[in-house]
Amino acid sequence: MDEDLLRHALPLEYEEDLDPLLERAAGARCVLLGEASHGTHEYYAWRAAITRRLIAEHGFSFVAVEGDWPDCRRIDRSVRLAPGAPDDPREALDGFRRWPTWMWANEETTEFCRWLRARNAGLPPERRVGFYGLDVYSLWESLRAVIGYLSDHRPEALGPALAAYQCFEPHGEDPQSYARETALVPSGCKDEVLALLTGLRREVPAAELDVLQNAEVAAGAERYYRAMIDGGPESWNVRDRHMADTLDRLLAHHGPDQHGGRAVVWAHNTHVGDARATGMAAAGMVSLGQLARERHGPDRVALAGFAGGPGQVVAAPRWGAAMEVMAVPEPRPGSLEALLMDTGLRRALFVPPPALTRGQRAIGVVYDPGRDGRQYVPSEVAGRYDALCWFRTTSALRPLHLEAARRGELETMPSGY
Repeated sequence: MDEDLLRHALPLEYEEDLDPLLERAAGARCVLLGEASHGTHEYYAWRAAITRRLIAEHGFSFVAVEGDWPDCRRIDRSVRLAPGAPDDPREALDGFRRWPTWMWANEETTEFCRWLRARNAGLPPERRVGFYGLDVYSLWESLRAVIGYLSDHRPEALGPALAAYQCFEPHGEDPQSYARETALVPSGCKDEVLALLTGLRREVPAAELDVLQNAEVAAGAERYYRAMIDGGPESWNVRDRHMADTLDRLLAHHGPDQHGGRAVVWAHNTHVGDARATGMAAAGMVSLGQLARERHGPDRVALAGFAGGPGQVVAAPRWGAAMEVMAVPEPRPGSLEALLMDTGLRRALFVPPPALTRGQRAIGVVYDPGRDGRQYVPSEVAGRYDALCWFRTTSALRPLHLEAARRGELETMPSGY
């Protein structure tokens, strides 16, 4: 298998070595770039390198990441030189306080956003490349943003927004408290949030993307927390469908792809890869990459995964704990990473051969190196990705700050099938 795999390997030492991937992605409307962990320098650095070329050479119009809409909106304002926004994107990134902060408050993302702002500075406002968050967690922040907008622009429409906020208020911004209550009162605050969203869709112009998306986040978060209490795949699916819907709204906002509506997405491999080619499908899960292929067609979507061998990663030993630099052990025997280690290649770009089915390591924000053997997702690699970037050794991400606020959100991350 090593010799056969080597025939599918291309060098990956310089940015010019990305040309084959860029050729595949050039005709796509959506290019989804993964990561095998949320705390590895190589994944973030090479993902940024691919994105710079997609923007500069192929006219991609925005970056959408596995992050919260309000936080990423501050980044967007900075990189697009909005009045009153920080001149240095680092200031906006350093303001991330929702755990796990290191996912976006890091030097690697800062370097990319500084590049993006410098490039945007030479373009008219309508052609500047945006930076958005796709995720579903910012329930209270998004509700406050909606209330703020309505107070300033449509005070007569404040009633549903205040009713929704007051419904959630007894839970003190603790999503687990809200999730537990829905076990006793299944409807929770569903009716209040839907009334808010329906009214905004009817009364607010589509151009007011920020307020409309904050309302969509509030509705998605309510569904997510209500599903979370039951366990199983539904909370995962609510989240990935919300990200796919947000991506579609952003594409529509930016217009037809020939006029700029083209996206680069940054998220974990478990979101980016096509779930139908993994053990996730048997567990009843979907993924953002799968939904993008289904909605836009496989020829208009390019999926690139990332994989790495031993090294270091930034993660936490339990949910809400302080981040640590942890050792990543040698991969599990028989895994995709073990197979790639045997090739002897230091770095490589693979177009996966058909019928290559192995477990692939998936490290989340919570990680225990002593239980690494449970962190593998069974994958038919060629069906999961169009391309795979390989790094034999990995190093830790460089966070901007070391302390993170503890928050109650529980992320669903598939492992241990």
